[in-house]
Amino acid sequence: MTDDVRERIQKLLVTGDNRLKQGARPAKARESYQRALELAREAGLEDRIRPLVEIRLADLARLERDAAS
Repeated sequence: MTDDVRERIQKLLVTGDNRLKQGARPAKARESYQRALELAREAGLEDRIRPLVEIRLADLARLERDAAS
C-alpha cells in the first residue's frame, strides 16, 4: 500500500469534518466518510479506518436527530 492511499483516506476524513464545520449538509460529509472507508477496504486498511468512520457517522446521526427535535 502506498502513502498516496493513506493521504487520500486522510483527506476524505478531513474533508467530511470540514464540510460539517462549514455548515454543509450532513449527507455531503457522509459521502466523504463512506468513500474513505471504501478506499480503506480496497487497500486492506478497513480494520484501522472503520472505527474512525463509525465515530463520525454516529456523530452525524446524533446531529441529524438533534436538528429534527
